[in-house]
Amino acid sequence: MNLPVIKYCPGTLAEGFDTYSPTCLKRVFNNKKVAHVLPYNSPVGGVLDDSLFDENRKLMSISGVQEKFSVLLEKNNLRLTKEGEKGTYILKPIPLIINRADQMPANEHLTMQIARQVFGIEIADNALIFFKDGAPAYITKRFDVREDGGKWAQHDLASVAGRSPQTHGANYKYQGNYLSLFLLMKKYVPAYQIESLKLFKVLLFNFLFSNGDAHLKNFSLLETPMGDFRLSPAYDLLNSRIHMDDSDFALDEGLLPRDLAQGKISQQFTKLAEQANLNEKQVKRIMEVMTSGSEKVENLVAASFLNEKTKRYYLQCYQKRLKRLLK
Repeated sequence: MNLPVIKYCPGTLAEGFDTYSPTCLKRVFNNKKVAHVLPYNSPVGGVLDDSLFDENRKLMSISGVQEKFSVLLEKNNLRLTKEGEKGTYILKPIPLIINRADQMPANEHLTMQIARQVFGIEIADNALIFFKDGAPAYITKRFDVREDGGKWAQHDLASVAGRSPQTHGANYKYQGNYLSLFLLMKKYVPAYQIESLKLFKVLLFNFLFSNGDAHLKNFSLLETPMGDFRLSPAYDLLNSRIHMDDSDFALDEGLLPRDLAQGKISQQFTKLAEQANLNEKQVKRIMEVMTSGSEKVENLVAASFLNEKTKRYYLQCYQKRLKRLLK
């Protein structure tokens, strides 16, 4: 695999850049001039680099199927953390076993950028980055790290709900429905009326962009400077249908409990908003925003680092979901 020719910023996907744009450097890398190429081969590359990744692998505690590595920014250089060091970035290389695995970093990067740039969803700052051997990886800045190096408390909604493999079995994070997330937020988030609308928007986005892996651990509450909690920035957004034949929703009951989950998908989202006591006018406005912006979506897909075949499939998935939501 060779390093790609860069024509779009690997962070913002803005045209006319052969590396990270000033906007990306400011947002993701604290205004430091960071290269879009890492000083390592990918984890499946040379023996020396493999040993470095093996050491880092032991230090990474964030759960999930896709392998993740801890990285920090030292002056203008990104490097793997060592024992005793706190990483400020998470690096996600190409996973080992999954359909179209080589497209996964670009898939997540594109989907996160669409969320922010087209629909105004707050996301974890991120970029695409490349190993020396040309393999792509997704890199995201940790939002639970304070400027002074300390950590903000972060609790995913599986743990908030008291769910674990020990209490609810191996599929604990896929059980239930999305209405339960609003009920948890009502209990633990003081600014519920604001934060619940953000969650509703993310759920609409996940449906539109075929993210069928938005399980309980992919939503979190984040500590605020006031000491209470809010919905964290969105993370792990991607079109999962590119990689697996999954359902519309990750949770086994879907949006609502089975006795309420009736009618077209637009009607189910309306019912969800009612059950969650969301403001009707604001919900209507969110629905209008989420069903517009097709041209912007198409432009970002065209600028993305997906291959041409996957770009076409990505757009087809989006267009099919958009039609369903408009019915």
